[in-house]
Amino acid sequence: MKVHDLKPAEGSTHRKKRKGRGIGGKGGKTAGRGTKGQKARGTIPARFEGGQLPLQIRLPKLRGFKNPFRVEYQGINVDTIIESKLTDVSPESLTEAGLLHKGALLKVLGRGDCTKALNVKAHAFSKSAEEAITNAGGTIEIVPLPFSVRPPSSGNQHMNR
Repeated sequence: MKVHDLKPAEGSTHRKKRKGRGIGGKGGKTAGRGTKGQKARGTIPARFEGGQLPLQIRLPKLRGFKNPFRVEYQGINVDTIIESKLTDVSPESLTEAGLLHKGALLKVLGRGDCTKALNVKAHAFSKSAEEAITNAGGTIEIVPLPFSVRPPSSGNQHMNR
């Protein structure tokens, strides 16, 4: 058995130390507070830093929350695809046509009527766009996202990363 293995017996308790109750026992006079000074006198808050600018004021206010798992798509409507006169639609072909930003994730949205059969490859489809393309005899293919868990960070180091 070693010193760190020692425990008090079951049920045994110690009375609370009553400090500052006269010179009769330990903890009288200054009651373990030393002599003089601010800490020896009245109570000061635990967060008090001696007049230095407090931590809660030094830190910037955090307003809101930025979801690190948010995936941002660029939406292209069905009528825009029809106007572009493309039959095989992919993110690359739309980028070449100037309809999609370079490196953007494509989501096809359902505004407008699909009159001809289209072969569309995109990262996401709205339900109405999916229906419109398949009803016109076209095919859809979902392209996998270029990241596995979450999109690469944007902004600075303080954005909930």
